[in-house]
This record gives sequence, structure tokens and C-alpha cells, in this order.
Amino acid sequence: MYENWKAYVADFGERDEEVHPTWIPNDSAEAFLAEQIPHLDCPDKELERIYYFRWWTFRKHIRKTPRGHIVTEFLPDVPWSGPYNSIVCPVGFHIREGRWLKDSSGWIKECIRFWLGGHGQVHDYSCWLPHGVWEYCCWKQDWSFAVELLPEMVEFFVEREAAHHRRCGLYWSDDNRDGMEYSISGPGLRPTLNSYAWADAVAISRIAKRAGEDALSDSFAQKAARIKEAMDRLLWNGGHYKTIPLKKSEDPILTERPTVPAGNDVRELVGFIPWYFHLPEQGKDAAFRQLLDADVFRSPYGLTTAEQRHSRFMEKHDHECLWNGPIWPFATSQTLVAAANLLRDYAQTALTPDDFYGMLKQYAAAHTLTLEDGTSVPWIDEDMDPRTGRWLARDILESWGWKPELGGYERGKDYNHSLFCDLVLSGLLGIRADEDGISVSPLIPEDWKYFRVENLWHKGSAYTVTYDADGSHYGAGTGIRVERMDKEV
Repeated sequence: MYENWKAYVADFGERDEEVHPTWIPNDSAEAFLAEQIPHLDCPDKELERIYYFRWWTFRKHIRKTPRGHIVTEFLPDVPWSGPYNSIVCPVGFHIREGRWLKDSSGWIKECIRFWLGGHGQVHDYSCWLPHGVWEYCCWKQDWSFAVELLPEMVEFFVEREAAHHRRCGLYWSDDNRDGMEYSISGPGLRPTLNSYAWADAVAISRIAKRAGEDALSDSFAQKAARIKEAMDRLLWNGGHYKTIPLKKSEDPILTERPTVPAGNDVRELVGFIPWYFHLPEQGKDAAFRQLLDADVFRSPYGLTTAEQRHSRFMEKHDHECLWNGPIWPFATSQTLVAAANLLRDYAQTALTPDDFYGMLKQYAAAHTLTLEDGTSVPWIDEDMDPRTGRWLARDILESWGWKPELGGYERGKDYNHSLFCDLVLSGLLGIRADEDGISVSPLIPEDWKYFRVENLWHKGSAYTVTYDADGSHYGAGTGIRVERMDKEV
């Protein structure tokens, strides 16, 4: 087994200010990671280091509650959370990342049951919970779990539909309740919740089909078709999915996209969310060229949440969480999943695998904080200033004296509001699973001659995925090999 990761973990612990108590403390981290996570060996050692750092921080957010284990967003208890410091906003990421754990005790299942069982405030924020269940079961191949939860998923969808569906066929959402406080586009008919609703409808339809409930499956397939048609008709504009700003009280019948005020008419990273779920048809890939444009989303430190040429880009506002331009790992995660899906599953000319790798490396490089003594430590926080590379909300909160009502000291430290490990495993390395087993379709650079992932748990068995270009690195054959225990599959 590849063992060098233990040096990373030791270094993380030595550098860490263990501010907030966790259920799995730092002195238990190595044992947890040894058993639970896929172990990575690859040529890019900085990417590899941050991969282990993000598992090291994810571990901190597993919390044992009387209602089972959950995964948290913040380490300190924050006033706007629900029971046990639960916040539903990033649950889709928690499931997608957490599905890679061995998790023989079923902690991620408990987290899903917590939310669908009504123990948390499941409608406080937009999320893609049924789709998350689908992704979990695709990897684990545990369809009985999905069928068991089908009634709860239908109930979740119907409750959200009653609160947010509008006569034009789309769903209204508040940017704040999308977890995207103070965006340029503002509240309205947004690519966020509409993409989530489409993905959830598709997931429920597929699971209902597996349960033998054909009428229910057809009903949700029709819901998905109506959402997609309305999104393409009303939100697709100027080569990008964009918001139609509306007040909550407004419910116009729209047959075509209305004129949007210039102050709200903007390209934002949320416009790439539809590709996260494979919603768009072929032919819209030119939108992704904007990710490489320094006048639009590309900045020295990452992808900006709004296009930089807009007049309201980085507009000042008296709030610590701004989505009018700052780099948010949440949005970066959604966009990189979308980009990987485009590269792998669409006929397109907008991006290359090297483009994806470049964006992922830039995201990895952002995982740092420079301390007052000039030393740098690995770090993940809330949002980043694209002009300076400093963690923006952290600077603001510190300047305000770490107010208790805003979460207190180092609120955003080890913030669990994004993906990283999954972007390496399923995005860069292309490890996927279906009923036929594991498949591997990497997006790695040409100069990568090897990589290996061990302790990869699928359907209750451990797998190793190895790539060795000429057989010289691992001495166990050439090309890509997928092995289950001592049996090659």
C-alpha cells in the first residue's frame, strides 16, 4: 500500500490550530483515513497533498447525533443552522464526496436519512438531495436503499414544488437561499434551483422505474421534460444560462425571455450548473470558452462567480458573503464537475483535458493561507478575493472582531461547502461505476505516466485502479488496470 500520505497527515496535524472540537479529533485522523478513504499516488504531488488535506478536513465534519451521523458545513455552531449544526445547502456535495468512503457503518446513509426523515430544516436552502441519493447508489450499487427512500424523495420534491413552482414552468429562488448571498442577478428564476429540480425529477423517475412504479416514473419524467423546456426557452440567453430577476410575489406567465435590466443581466458561474447534471443537449458548449477568458471568469486565483466585465463586479456591500465576483469553492466545484462532464460526455470543441487540469490545479493552489509570520499552511475557507488571493470573508469577519452572532473565531476554517477529492477521483481520473462495474476514463495530462488509487470501495469490495504508461513505475503491466483484491476485472 502507498504509505507516504501519512507524512501529509502528520504535517497537517502539526500545523493545525485545533480550534473547534470534532467527533474524530486530529489524533484519530490517521487511523480514520487509513481505513476509510481511497489512497492516491500521482505525479502531481501538490495536487496529491491537497487531496489528502481535503479528506483530512472532511473527517472533521462527520458528527455523531442522536439522529445518526451527519456531515456539517461549519465546524463551529452557527446561529442560522438547524439541529446539531446541520445546514442542507451543501448536502449534495457531502453525499458526492462521502460516497468514496468505505463507510461500512453507513454514516452517509444516516446523513441522507437525517435529511429525508425530517430531522433537519431540509427546505431552508436549495439543494439536489434526490440526485445525491442517485449518485450515492450508482457508486455503491445499493438500489434497495434508493427504493426504500422513494416516498420521502417524492415528498421532498412535492413540498419544494408547492413553495417555488411558478406558472411559467420554472422555480423561483432567492439567491441567499441558494447559498449565494448578494449576487448580481439577484432572486428570481435562476439556473440553480431549476437545475436541481430537473436533476431531482430525473433521479426520482429512474428510482421509481427500478421500484416498478411506472406511473410515478413517467410522471416525474414529464416534470423533468417541462423544466428543461422552460429553462432552454427562458434562461438560455446570449450563449449562457442566465437568471430572470423576479420578486417573490411576482408570477408572470412567460412565453419568452423578458428584457432584463442591465444591472442584473450577467453571466455567472451558476450558468454552468445545468451541465453538472447533464441537462443541456449538444450544441451549447461554446459557453465554456468563457472560463478561459480573463475578461469573463478567469482570474489569477480562480474562477470568479460573476463576469469581470460587468459594471457591478465586486461591488461593495455590507455583508461578508458576496457572490458578485469573489471566488467560491462551492461554485468552482459545480463548474469543474460540469466541465468534466462536458469533456467526457459531449461532442464539443470548447475545452481540452489540459484546460480542465489547469483549472483543477489552480483550485488546488488556492488551498493556502499565509500566516502573520510569513509561513503558509493548507487552508480551505469560504470565499477568495480574485485580485489578491486572500480569503475574503475571513478578512471581513476578523476586521469585525469575530462576532459571535456571525459564527465567532475562525468561522470558515476547514469550511465544508465544496468538493475536491471527488473532482480528482471522478473528474481528473474518470473513475465511475455502473451495474457492469468500474470504468476509468482519465483526463490526465500527456506527461502523466502513472497514477494509482488503492482502498477504493465499491459494492462491498476493495479495488485498486492503476495506470502505468509503460509498466516501469509499478512493474505490474501497462495501461489502465482495475483489480478487485487478487482478481482483475
